[in-house]
Amino acid sequence: MKKLLAILLISFAFNFVWEHAHAVLYASYQGGPLTDFILLHAALGDAVIITVLGALFIYFPTVGRRRWLVWPIGLAVAIFIEVLALHSGRWQYNSMMPIIPILNIGLTPTIQLAVTGWLTLWLVLWRKD
Repeated sequence: MKKLLAILLISFAFNFVWEHAHAVLYASYQGGPLTDFILLHAALGDAVIITVLGALFIYFPTVGRRRWLVWPIGLAVAIFIEVLALHSGRWQYNSMMPIIPILNIGLTPTIQLAVTGWLTLWLVLWRKD
């Protein structure tokens, strides 16, 4: 349980910084401004996703031995979130957002969960290995 709490807190910190750093790449959130509260909420949601991912690595040894799975799982979840959010009009990018061709989604939100997830799980679970 301590490891899951550490994953939640550390991933929240990483994602809070990430959300604020790339917030300048968004035009709006649900037609309005992107506020600190929205960024806080997004960072918390990302932290919960990474904590669930961490639980898979802790409680399922078959998954736990395949650390590389953080990357495709993080990317797949982020792609799903981005496609859904863009199609529903939840948020919009501005012209500065680097776009991934074919997928037509932003680069920074697409790699976020994979990068912050890997860093968090490395710090909490794998650093000593």
